[in-house]
Amino acid sequence: MTAHPNSFGALDTLRAGDRTYPYFRLGALEQAGVAKLARLPFSIKVLLENLLRFEDETVVKRDDIEALARWGRHGRHEREIAFTPARVLLQDFTGVPCVVDLAAMRDAMAEMGGDPKAINPLQPVELVIDHSVQADYFGSNDALAKNTDLEFERNRERYAFLKWGQSALRGLRVVPPGTGIVHQVNIEYLARVVFGDGDFAHPDTAVGTDSHTTMVNGLGVLAWGVGGIEAEAAMLGQPVTMLIPEVVGFRLTGALREGVTATDLVLTVAEMLRRKGVVGKFVEFYGDGLTALPVVDRTTISNMSPEFGSTVAIFPIDARTLEYLRFTGRSGEQIALVEAYAQAQGLFRTDATPDPEFNDSLVLDLAGVEPSLAGPRRPQDRVPLHAVKDSFASALHEWIAARERANGAVSRFEDEGGGGTTAVAQTMDDVDDGAVVIAAITSCTNTSNPSVLVGAGLLARNAVERGLETKSWVKTSLAPGSKVVTDYLRKAGLQEYLDRLGFNLVGYGCTTCIGNSGPLPTDIAETVADGDLIVAAVLSGNRNFEGRIHPQVRANYLASPPLVVAYALSGRIDVDLTSEPLGTGRDGKPVFLREIWPSNDAIAKTIADCINEEMFEREYADVFKGDENWSALDVSASERYSWDPKSEYVKRPPYFEAMPARPLPLQDVRAARALAVLGDSVTTDHISPAGSIARQSPAGRYLMERGIEPRDFNSYGARRGNHEVMVRGTFANVRLRNALVPGVEGGFTRYLPTGEQLSIFDAATKYGADGTPLVVLAGKEYGSGSSRDWAAKGPYLLGVKAVVAESFERIHRSNLIGMGVLPLEYLEGADRSTYGLEGEELYDIIGLAAGVTPRMRVRIKATDPRSRRSIEFDARVRIDTPNEAEYYRHGGILQYVLRQLLSS
Repeated sequence: MTAHPNSFGALDTLRAGDRTYPYFRLGALEQAGVAKLARLPFSIKVLLENLLRFEDETVVKRDDIEALARWGRHGRHEREIAFTPARVLLQDFTGVPCVVDLAAMRDAMAEMGGDPKAINPLQPVELVIDHSVQADYFGSNDALAKNTDLEFERNRERYAFLKWGQSALRGLRVVPPGTGIVHQVNIEYLARVVFGDGDFAHPDTAVGTDSHTTMVNGLGVLAWGVGGIEAEAAMLGQPVTMLIPEVVGFRLTGALREGVTATDLVLTVAEMLRRKGVVGKFVEFYGDGLTALPVVDRTTISNMSPEFGSTVAIFPIDARTLEYLRFTGRSGEQIALVEAYAQAQGLFRTDATPDPEFNDSLVLDLAGVEPSLAGPRRPQDRVPLHAVKDSFASALHEWIAARERANGAVSRFEDEGGGGTTAVAQTMDDVDDGAVVIAAITSCTNTSNPSVLVGAGLLARNAVERGLETKSWVKTSLAPGSKVVTDYLRKAGLQEYLDRLGFNLVGYGCTTCIGNSGPLPTDIAETVADGDLIVAAVLSGNRNFEGRIHPQVRANYLASPPLVVAYALSGRIDVDLTSEPLGTGRDGKPVFLREIWPSNDAIAKTIADCINEEMFEREYADVFKGDENWSALDVSASERYSWDPKSEYVKRPPYFEAMPARPLPLQDVRAARALAVLGDSVTTDHISPAGSIARQSPAGRYLMERGIEPRDFNSYGARRGNHEVMVRGTFANVRLRNALVPGVEGGFTRYLPTGEQLSIFDAATKYGADGTPLVVLAGKEYGSGSSRDWAAKGPYLLGVKAVVAESFERIHRSNLIGMGVLPLEYLEGADRSTYGLEGEELYDIIGLAAGVTPRMRVRIKATDPRSRRSIEFDARVRIDTPNEAEYYRHGGILQYVLRQLLSS
């Protein structure tokens, strides 16, 4: 930074507490006449500081700073800027492939004559192991211990590899398993809000390999999810290139009513913003409603930013932020720095702060929020509690019609069994369409929020005192976001009541929400499979896409933890809990939800009595140490990883094999075949391997050929470091619908030269042997959902050269480019039907050989191989920035970075 041009004279000194810090003062821009800071959105100010600090006359120029400083609320902003995050956040499912790729890059660097140690994180990287625990055992006091033993048994190779990464890669810190969910650990411990170490005081900013990295936006930290590929580039010092964002303001007024939870609020916000259309935009909350809105409620909202499609959903720093930092045990010095820095930079909100100007805005009166769920298929499909019964009935009609059309075909679900507790239903007649078979308090969305967890505990206590019991066919679980949750539930005397209803602790991590729900009890699974039943799950998570929660469960509803407990008591989703009883009490009288719902005052008093900062200080004192299982992992230190050829968890990937020192010229795509023809809202869950590995799937066959029994398959997520497994599971979701095989669900397609129906992997293998390039045709919102690098890596390894869609979700579009797969959009108003495309044509993509520039047009020629008739049309290249064009020219972002490091 010694050569920093400091064009605006912004370098200054800040005093906070007993210390002074150098910093880049935003006020200098106003003095220079290039900015009016008072009306700029909070998020734009954070970006502006980032450009000021990283100005170097090459990547960040004076013109870039001036362009952002003059940010206006009118029109689309076409200028590209380079944002350099302060840190990178990983979870283990996405973190393992990141570390695998860095290890492979070290090998490639050495083989090309460079220094392997040049491949090293240049930014702080924090990886939290939280996605590998599964709820195999449940409903018992030893469920946690048994699930933990299984977790280490299944994942020992992966964990040893991550421990190697921690020792070999400078700047990588690993939070061992059994600690909590990455985003809750982030808000409770890792997040600085303002950095004070290093050269300058500056805002805490981050990119993370989980979509819900945005959760920390609730603390005023500008952070968002990126693909693992993009995160690796950030780790290696590459800035995140982006267009100057549009910012949508969301004004909150009033306060929540009695009996309304933060979950109800976030589901309302998700519905409103998805309807508004905020994909690729920043959302920023403002208004007098913030004054009474605690940080834990803010983080609940920010967590679900991916569900409404925005890049971020950020709240400003204010007195509530400082209150939360004290509450979670941050040091007095850190809190003083946050307060002094935010006030000096105009980043601290009070009731007197003028409202910023935004590109667009919308308003919500908190008093109008009502108890709600979301489902049965998408998180933005909010349903008022009183309407859930009708909502399910409508969806059930569609599912029954589809079941009847299938003429009683046997379900494709394969029950591999498991170690889970077997709960035998009192009568299997009770398990029919509409039965709730999973009720899970899980995921970072709600388990960071004491108000809803205490609410669930109080409701459980009230239910037990009235003599209610959980229905025997419901698989119940509690997977908190941190150990602090266990501390306060026990101190409040509430865990025992949750235990009595089957909500025993199953693990600390992301379980049911990502499909780690474990097997259903055998009798329940067989009953569902035999009748092809349409059963339900109710979970306090953020995702409920088809096939995600459990392959046998079609109807999935998001709900607050108290409502999860309520539906476990009812055992059915086709009830109106506002008017129908939960069950019969020991006095023989019906018990209604309203009778046992805890008051806001009771929840607040319990929180005040039972949660304190010492709990956070104690639980996070040795957060990187781990338990005896972690300590027992014997890992030798080495600068290059010693790949075990027998490992089926960690394999050296093929991305850098025979890579030339310079990129080859781009070529047009000729005579490509469609591997899949897909509809709207195809998520990364449909594309990327996730959940259990079926015995008869290509991945299952691969593992069995290597002597691995189905009981030891583990999950796709656990095997993300093995590209051979992952490529075989790409597009293998049991609910995928490919128009090339109408009426068939699952990862199947037709090998078009012969018309043979095959798995997508087997067909791609045959196309690869023929030398045939592949494309995917899709509809709107292609790649929505979780940030998953394998949703791009898998298609790349299958031979997909381009995806032609009506629109892309932000992170997935970026990931495709990062793997050298071309994202193409039909021009506005057009789709597959506009040109009569069936997917059986031969496709030429013309115009790439001349070079790729942002948002250029290419010509697509689709030829019927039988009649030789063809149709031609233009499509938009969804490469949006010059940096993305460079990544694509190199064949991917990692190849680009490797060549840059080699040449330097």
